Amino acid sequence: MMRGSAVKERTSKRLAEGVITHKNDSSGLWWALVIIGLWIFSFAAALRLPIGELSLQAVIGVVILRTFLHTGLFITAHDAMHRTVFPANHRINDWLGTAAVGLYAFMPYRELLIKHQLHHRFPATGKDPDYHDGEHSGFFQWYLKFMKDYMESRNTPFLIAGMAVVFGVCTWLMGVPLVNLALFWLLPLVLSSLQLFYFGTYLPHRQPDGGYRNRHRATSNRLSSFWSFVSCYHFGYHWEHHEYPLVPWHRLPEARR
Repeated sequence: MMRGSAVKERTSKRLAEGVITHKNDSSGLWWALVIIGLWIFSFAAALRLPIGELSLQAVIGVVILRTFLHTGLFITAHDAMHRTVFPANHRINDWLGTAAVGLYAFMPYRELLIKHQLHHRFPATGKDPDYHDGEHSGFFQWYLKFMKDYMESRNTPFLIAGMAVVFGVCTWLMGVPLVNLALFWLLPLVLSSLQLFYFGTYLPHRQPDGGYRNRHRATSNRLSSFWSFVSCYHFGYHWEHHEYPLVPWHRLPEARR
């Protein structure tokens, strides 16, 4: 039984090697530039939208699009932490990761990197900064603890200052209505944090009935590749990510197959 399990594990790893990003692969870089570029373009366009002339469906559509692109920023930074955005140059990974989390919410890339390394070393344990407190494992209590831990940072003053600068420049200098900033910048940020937490932390790392069944203490959803992408950039294929952290997000469906 143990021998069969070892053979299966070696076979699985050989299959995964075919989708691990190699040093000369620039696909992750192009994905990162597209996501960041679309986020900047959509942000600038959304701030100029005449809210009063738009239908409710149109406003909701823009909010959903902005949320999806906002989540893409964090996914880009996450892959940069694993050096899979541009494997040939670690500095480019760090630059893009810093830019992505900066646009996301003025967050400190280096601090996030350390926390993410702890998450991979001690998943779903007391040493995992993304895990609940051991008692309050419900969605909202866990989410609030998750957000509290990420907001309690020495860089929090920079976050507040950055948001104040954006509000000042957009409203006072550019004349952007506050409702546009609230709907197309702040609301997507909140919704994106819920999306990332739900698909990337709560669902994959909550304790299943009977306890955890693998060393990563993680599970994956059963969504198709299309819906996996739409839901959270394949972040729901979470066991695969922990097992093969050098597989970039856009190739996780291949690793799953």
